[in-house]
Amino acid sequence: MGKFILIAGPCVIESKENVMLIAETVKGIADRLNLDLYFKASFDKANRTSISSYRGPGIIDGLKTLREVKEIYGLKIATDIHEPWQAYSVAEVADIIQIPAFLCRQTDLLVAAAKTGRIVNVKKAQFLAPWDMVNVIRKLEESGTKKIMLCERGTCFGYNTLVVDMSGIVEMKKFGYPVVMDATHSVQKPGGNGIATGGNREYVEPLAKAAVAAGADALFFEVHPDPDNALSDGANMVKMNQFEDILSRIIKVYDAVH
Repeated sequence: MGKFILIAGPCVIESKENVMLIAETVKGIADRLNLDLYFKASFDKANRTSISSYRGPGIIDGLKTLREVKEIYGLKIATDIHEPWQAYSVAEVADIIQIPAFLCRQTDLLVAAAKTGRIVNVKKAQFLAPWDMVNVIRKLEESGTKKIMLCERGTCFGYNTLVVDMSGIVEMKKFGYPVVMDATHSVQKPGGNGIATGGNREYVEPLAKAAVAAGADALFFEVHPDPDNALSDGANMVKMNQFEDILSRIIKVYDAVH
């Protein structure tokens, strides 16, 4: 059995100091728990609720910071793209190129990501059925890659609410590619705070345990030392000082079913 895959880091790059602190801490946790870690942070959050919301430092400064994380801590990097032209610059730094859920059907974006040769982690849109991801897979495969991960991040259920149907993990695993469970975005309440997205982080651990029991191959968490004052997605991010204990309990479930 290989190491369990963990994708973790802050929602967005707030500052170099913040990113380095989180990277060092998450690396230590992954080393102690023997996990295969990809450090994730966004250089631009192009899909924020409000036009006045903080988006990040941008691609030039953001990739510079992520490159430093890679060089200093020896970490593999995951980050997302929103436009096709970003793929090639991002591929120079990132090991995983992530496709945001709202953009998972954007053909040009998928083709550009596939052609980089990097792993492409595609988040299943909140409005898609799990079996609809077969069309996403075909676009990637026909663009020359089989380095594909599929990511569950919840499904729209009424207004401002997401639910996670664990059978979706089972269905997506039938495609033969690793399935990631995004444990923190799955507890979002999109637009739930009016001009920002809300969430409920107390559900992160039980949902992650259920996903692992259902067969998820990897887990995605956004973590922060002070999520209540974070500049993006604070309501659903995990508190960094609780992260190791949460992961330790989840890994017990993983070990029990594998």
